[in-house]
Amino acid sequence: MKNAVAILCAGGPAPGINTVISAVTKIFSQNGYQVIGLNGGYKSLVSDEPDFVYLDFETADNIYCRGGSALVMSRYKPADKEFRTDFFERYNVKVLVTIGGDDTASTANRLTKFLKSKGLDVSSIHVPKTIDNDLPLPAGYPTFGYNSAKEEGVKLATTLYEDARTSGNWFVVSAMGREAGHLAFGIGSACHYPMIVIPEMFNKTPITFDKIARLVISSMVKRRLMGIPYGVAVISEGVFHFMNDEEIINTGVQFTYDEHGHPELGNVSKSHIFNMLVQQKLKTLRIKVKSRPNEMGYELRCCRPIAYDLSYATQLGLGVYELYKAGHSGCMVTVGRDGSVEPLFMDSVADKEGKIMPRLVDVESRKVQQIIQNNLHYITREDYKGASKYVDDPEEYDFYKILEWER
Repeated sequence: MKNAVAILCAGGPAPGINTVISAVTKIFSQNGYQVIGLNGGYKSLVSDEPDFVYLDFETADNIYCRGGSALVMSRYKPADKEFRTDFFERYNVKVLVTIGGDDTASTANRLTKFLKSKGLDVSSIHVPKTIDNDLPLPAGYPTFGYNSAKEEGVKLATTLYEDARTSGNWFVVSAMGREAGHLAFGIGSACHYPMIVIPEMFNKTPITFDKIARLVISSMVKRRLMGIPYGVAVISEGVFHFMNDEEIINTGVQFTYDEHGHPELGNVSKSHIFNMLVQQKLKTLRIKVKSRPNEMGYELRCCRPIAYDLSYATQLGLGVYELYKAGHSGCMVTVGRDGSVEPLFMDSVADKEGKIMPRLVDVESRKVQQIIQNNLHYITREDYKGASKYVDDPEEYDFYKILEWER
């Protein structure tokens, strides 16, 4: 029986997944390996009857530039007790290639240790994927899919800004981003949005909906003072990850709840919540500003990868074979600017429980502060006199005071 390589995709889609699958399939096939593609991610891998297909050059060549994933994805995270060796033994699997984000990488890290404890000679190599750009790659390298998703997001976001200008209204946009605000910040800064709110900005004070609403209204009032009646605010949905259930439930939104009594955020529009709270506060202030919610996320995940990600994902896929031949396992594949392939061992970026630590936006960096200080519009103490026409206490809407930042 031929030696085999198994590929699985987990988490959410990102542009470039098929490019990685294609590159891995081509390089391993031409070197004599059977290539197995698992449908259903880890759930299939630990099941009694794994759902899989054999991949060849023709299949790989047909999918390399397509969006989405030719292999069915799953967010299933097996417990350690669910791990098993029979699939690897039955199909002579020598390499497991996982394509995913931090949860997928963390599970791959646990699985690697399990296989080693059972004496199986299986290399585990992870390809870092997420439009959230929150995996801790070296030197700020992006995760594949991020730039394609951002490009697609900017196309939509510039249209929204033009609509705001045309109608003289505001939009409140929610962008995907779990714990990190890379996507919201990337889209917002590219589109010259006057307000960007990401969780990392709350590094001095707890995140609350009231503070988020006041940041958006601060921008609305500042633009009024500038004679600009329109605008767009983008808020990373990652702010929800730092709020307790009470804060979320107190929005008044009719949530459904999971078996543990937690509100199921996936069933509601985050932008609707943000916009509703902004409008409620505007009404108490008797400020007439029309704003509309817009959700941005799912339409970005399966777009066709741009040239950058087509090249980058191809290098990552080919890099898997290079790392395997060099004897590496339990690592992520990374590619440098000169094309060099290096392993990033997961133990070096994981906590004590084996979870991969997310890469957050460095809000104190010059790159980020340049946008915050010069491209966003918000009230500062110099605006108090003019802002008092709209709000009783302008200090409550001072950008720096809301975030408790030093000027």
